[in-house]
Amino acid sequence: MRVVDLIRKKRDGEALSAEEIKYLINGYAQGQIPDYQMSALAMAIFFQGMDKRETADLTMAMVGSGEQINLSEIAGIKVDKHSTGGVGDTTTLVLAPLVAACGVPVAKMSGKGLGHTGGTLDKLESIPGFEIELTSEEFIQNVNDVGVAVVSQTGNLVPADKALYSLRDVTATVDSIPLIASSIMSKKLAAGSDGIVLDVKTGSGAFMTSFADAEELAREMVDIGNNLNRQTVAVLTDMDQPLGCAIGNALEVKEAIATLSGRGPADLQELCLTLGSQMLVLAKKAATSEEGRVCLQEAIRTGQGIAKLKEMVAAQKGNPNAIDNPTLLPQAEKIVELKAESDGYVQKIEAIDVGISAMLLGAGRETKESVIDLAVGIVLRKKVGDKVQSGDVLAELHVNKLERFDEAIDLLKKAYTIGMEKPILKPLIYEVIK
Repeated sequence: MRVVDLIRKKRDGEALSAEEIKYLINGYAQGQIPDYQMSALAMAIFFQGMDKRETADLTMAMVGSGEQINLSEIAGIKVDKHSTGGVGDTTTLVLAPLVAACGVPVAKMSGKGLGHTGGTLDKLESIPGFEIELTSEEFIQNVNDVGVAVVSQTGNLVPADKALYSLRDVTATVDSIPLIASSIMSKKLAAGSDGIVLDVKTGSGAFMTSFADAEELAREMVDIGNNLNRQTVAVLTDMDQPLGCAIGNALEVKEAIATLSGRGPADLQELCLTLGSQMLVLAKKAATSEEGRVCLQEAIRTGQGIAKLKEMVAAQKGNPNAIDNPTLLPQAEKIVELKAESDGYVQKIEAIDVGISAMLLGAGRETKESVIDLAVGIVLRKKVGDKVQSGDVLAELHVNKLERFDEAIDLLKKAYTIGMEKPILKPLIYEVIK
């Protein structure tokens, strides 16, 4: 088998066999196939695509390139959740304890963020003492004892995907549906859960800005999961404005605490109830999504959700008192208000500009070497559809360093569009794909 022949085959629009795909992925992961040949193959896939069987085979070849997590020692049906990312996406911090409070084990591996905001692990590290690194034995024990654990993913999970993604990033081949779908699903499958709920975002602050592309990606991932005997559901959701109000690590933890206590933003709560109800159905804890929603709402009302978060924090060596008293979380030195300069309605908030503004304050990483400031970020006080008068506070900037503050506040001001007509709000949930 020669790599050049397989590149030519895909270039000419032919389907690669499972054996050929496995040969290519294993060879690249082991350093036997050079970057220039894998770059040519990625570009051929970018232009010619892959059929459903090829995409499933690519996914499993990447799963097989490294360690696979065995969760069989955890009792019950394990359901994972993945988001394609956005601005203010705090759902894991709410969902993990909330679903666990309803009796479904949540064994979640997450990553740190690279980009405009921190990842789930960065947010959890805002909690004093919280440990994201657990041994496999501790991870499984915590889920069995507490019902939930969120930890850093192992370094040897899907190494072929890590290598291929880095290559795609510098060869303009990231935006390929088969390559994106197999990248996401390989990590979810290797993580060992029995079912997967995908939050696929679309809009200006999402990875897939086009609704049609987001829907195609969602259907592709659902097909992969179901073809590989993992029950998979995708929820297509809006990311034309930030989710919730907080953007920044400790600020998002505070918002998650408020949401679990029944005081969170309506859109964040609604999305968590939608995703969580699908997780309960896959775990067979609810016969319908409506029944699942009732269980989740009851866990919020009775305080079981917030209690489960405190249990998880304590089990991972964090200070549970920070959940009762969020002032124990990192606090910025100053808060600067961005005020409206005219009357009208908020017609648009450019999510990506808000995210970059938060990154300029230090809430995200521009490079892998960047150090995140866990205290800083942005809190939106007005969202799309809200009426404003000149002088009203649109947003608060939580600031420690002033080096890039002017740039950050200018970008945040640019993110807001205010006009005289009240806008028609887009739906938060577009579609559930099963």
